[in-house]
Amino acid sequence: MYADDATIRRILTAAGDTWAVVGLSTNERRAAYGVARVLQRFGKRVVPVHPKAETVHGEQGYASLADIPFPVDVVDVFVNSELAGAVADEAVTIGAKAVWYQLGVVDEDAYGRTRAAGLDMVMDRCPAIEIPLLD
Repeated sequence: MYADDATIRRILTAAGDTWAVVGLSTNERRAAYGVARVLQRFGKRVVPVHPKAETVHGEQGYASLADIPFPVDVVDVFVNSELAGAVADEAVTIGAKAVWYQLGVVDEDAYGRTRAAGLDMVMDRCPAIEIPLLD
């Protein structure tokens, strides 16, 4: 319901190539680390967003979306559902084009607010699974 094929395709192919990955750190055991690597392999610029603001996969990290000094196209969210709504609201504030909630991340109210603000949004899916399936 929150991840139709047309929206997934639009985000992956037309939304832009700068992806802020919220929750991305240097912890190689976390899903965000591997997903970010896959996104890079498919030509996306991955910008780590984590309180530690660590450099990951060669990209400077930032403590928050608001700290990123350049435009972000897609905000990929790896935080738990209780915190995800605030991240979606920040994505709207910074002018992102789309928000992507990872597997297991669901917030129906945030989905409604984000869509009402004109952004594309996907919930409970993984771009690292979806992007290789594109024609």
